[in-house]
Parts: sequence; C-alpha cells; structure tokens
Amino acid sequence: MFYEYEIDYDTQNSYEKGLSEAFWQFLVIPEDNDTQEVTYWHFENDLGERNSVSENGLGFKTVQVRSKREIDHIKFNAHFKLKKKEINPFDFELPLNLDDELEIMNSLNFKVDYEPYLRKTKLTTLPEQHRAIFLFDSDKSVFENLTDLNYWAFGHLYFKVGVTDVDTPLAEIIEKRHGVCQDFTHLFCAIAKHNGIPCRYVSGYLHQGIGFFGDSQMHAWAEAFVPNVGWIGFDPANNLLANHNHIKVCHGKDYNDCAPLKGVVYTLGNNETKYSVLVKTAEEQQQQ
Repeated sequence: MFYEYEIDYDTQNSYEKGLSEAFWQFLVIPEDNDTQEVTYWHFENDLGERNSVSENGLGFKTVQVRSKREIDHIKFNAHFKLKKKEINPFDFELPLNLDDELEIMNSLNFKVDYEPYLRKTKLTTLPEQHRAIFLFDSDKSVFENLTDLNYWAFGHLYFKVGVTDVDTPLAEIIEKRHGVCQDFTHLFCAIAKHNGIPCRYVSGYLHQGIGFFGDSQMHAWAEAFVPNVGWIGFDPANNLLANHNHIKVCHGKDYNDCAPLKGVVYTLGNNETKYSVLVKTAEEQQQQ
C-alpha cells in the first residue's frame, strides 16, 4: 500500500535595512529511497531569481538562490508530491545471541565503517555530569535498549516551542526538560553514541493529522544502526518508530548537517525569517 502526500514549504525573509547581495541554500527536497518516491517538485521565489540545484557532501539535493538586487524581503515556496510505502517498522528478527551482537559492535571493522555516526559532535555529546542519566541494560538487545531510550526521552522532555534554539547546550535541555523535536533527537543521539551505537540526525516532514508532536517547520528524528538489521528510525518526540508519516529529506551527524536554510546576506540591520510547512495526504487535498 502507498500513501500519497503533498507538501508546501514556505519561508519569508525580511531585512530591516535591506540588503545588496545574498546567497541562500535550501535543504528541503524529500529524498528518493526504498520507501518513498518524489513524483513532482517545484521551487520558486516571489522576485523571480533563478534557482540552481546540486548535491551536498552527503549526497542530498539542495537548491541555491543568489540575488544581487537591493531588496528588503524575499519569499520562497516549495511544493512537493510523493508516494510513501507503508512499512512495518518491526519487520525484523532480534539477535538470538547478545554476545554476538556485542562482538560486532566492538570490532574494528564496525567502528571504521560507522565512524561518522559514532563521532560525537558539540550537539550530540552527553555532558559528563549526565552520563548516567539513562543506562543501557546488558541483558537486552541493542534494539530493545533503543526502544527503551525512545520511551525514556519522550517522558523526560516536554515538547515546548520557543524555549530552545539550535545552539542550546544539551546540558540545559536535560536540566530544564523542555524542547522541540531537534532537542529530543540530539539527546537520543548523544546517549546512543555514548553506548557505542551509530546514530544519525534525520530532517524531514511529519504528517501531523493524527496528533503527533511537531513544530511548524521541519521535523527531526533519529536513525540508529542495529547490527544484523540496519538503520532504524526512532522518533523520541512521539515515542514511536518512523513510519509512513515520516517523510525523510536528509540525515547527518546533527542539526548543522541538516539545516533547511543556510545563507550569506550583506545587510546592516536585523533580519527575520518566518516558516510554514503543511503536509497533507491526497485525500485531505481532495476534501478542501
């Protein structure tokens, strides 16, 4: 079974004193993979500036826009259509021998192959004073421990917008216990990596029609590598495994690899960016 989705991504950038030149890069196009296929996409801006498309260092499509006009605002709109395959995220067998699983994770080949996602970053390093905040159970498999971690993170943090930003230290998030999906994901990744499990930050879209937590921008979840199984998506902000409601754009070591918008602007004043993301199924589109 396939689900059909349409996504509208809108952003408006306003500049208090105008700007003379700017370059923007967007990482917002859903990827094509085994579970999803993009059937249509369009990207435009209200000033008619030309777009260029390329792949970043991790192989994900980006859209670049450059302007050399003197402007005080610019609006961008992206529209996507895609098909998402229904999957059972639990469709695999757990290892019969936990010692074999541990042996794989401790092997040199494993550590070399998955080094980029074992590597800790500023946003995914568990603070020393909190390294015992969640302990893995040696009598459980990697998947079982990750499932417990997903549930624990969901209960430890409270979803609240406007109290953190992309630079908020992980220690502050743990102690204040409030944040958004990116904070849940960074905490999950930090604890997984601390226990020797490759883990990557995922950016994408979430269909929120059935009450999931997510903000008005991009959604974030984690993918952890389970030996003999592969990469599995965990959404700690909602305490579930990633499924057909999760539409992946990209992955990286943390938010900095997956920021939906990066740019360079030449301006002396303040600037403001507003986002809006709408994800609907084909059936919801027809009911409008």
